[in-house]
Amino acid sequence: MVSTPHRLVVIRHAKAEGHGPTDFERELSARGRADAAAAGAWLAEEAVAADAALVSAATRTRQTWQLVADAAGWSVDATFDRALYGVDEDGLLDLVAMTDESVGTLVVIGHNPTIGMLAQLLDDGEGPTEAVDRLMQGYPTSATAVFDLPATWARIAMGRARLTGFNVGRGATD
Repeated sequence: MVSTPHRLVVIRHAKAEGHGPTDFERELSARGRADAAAAGAWLAEEAVAADAALVSAATRTRQTWQLVADAAGWSVDATFDRALYGVDEDGLLDLVAMTDESVGTLVVIGHNPTIGMLAQLLDDGEGPTEAVDRLMQGYPTSATAVFDLPATWARIAMGRARLTGFNVGRGATD
């Protein structure tokens, strides 16, 4: 067991526009903005407080972070990392493992298929049945999984995190 409980929040970016100058520069759609805010509101309801955030540098993930953080009431400065744009789940896990042990809750916002695969592979299958079932059905935009870790960040491993909550942010749009 670790002295500081560790929690990992894995979020897929919200719905983006279909086109942009480049894929990296695509912005959130109106629905995506509402959904990201809904995801943040859910995290606030669940009393999840971020200590650090690792976010893909792509436009849609940076926008998702800002809306989630605002709705959740977080004032944490995110680290925007271009590597998260094309990383696979093993590479992302390596980035998470480098988190300082003083960080209690780390939020990661990225892209599918990596972010959804990471969440499914982290799960030990022992969490709430409904949440685990929903996680395994897919990872749509604004999907958010909250995991408790039994070990240090450096020892994070596939199949060793306990899913404690899963939600797909869906907000009202005009």
